[in-house]
Amino acid sequence: MSFSAIWLKGCLTFCGVAFFVAVCLTGLGRTSSGQYVGTAACEDCHDTEYSNFKQFAKKSHSGESVKLMSGDLTKEELEECYHCHVTGYGQPGGFVSFDETPGMADCGCEVCHGPGYDHVESGGDPELIKGSLDMEDCQVCHNPERVEAFDFKPLLYGGAH
Repeated sequence: MSFSAIWLKGCLTFCGVAFFVAVCLTGLGRTSSGQYVGTAACEDCHDTEYSNFKQFAKKSHSGESVKLMSGDLTKEELEECYHCHVTGYGQPGGFVSFDETPGMADCGCEVCHGPGYDHVESGGDPELIKGSLDMEDCQVCHNPERVEAFDFKPLLYGGAH
């Protein structure tokens, strides 16, 4: 076998293996950028859920509560509030401030369903977003300490979803 035939065979093998690894590492072509887009991006495809969320869910204006209390909180306390009361705090595309990112200044869809950029960009691929939620998802923010302090009543199966 000539040098060029061996070289060509090696290149083809390398490219085939690289392609296979790339496909496997991205979940059969799926990506997870972890980027947030905001609740408004959900409205076009999920009109009923969006309308219910805006009309019935207290979390659709949860950032307002934080804004009202912000003068009485330390920076650390305020940042703790942001993790549950705004969307994507500290994450790509997420909440930065009430002035810079007003569309992320509530506990929007992505707080529970995860970052939506890939889902939106794919045209709504259900594999790229958490569709079904359970109480464990709620308890990330609504843990026993907060439930007692704020009288949490889950709307997991109610009009807010």
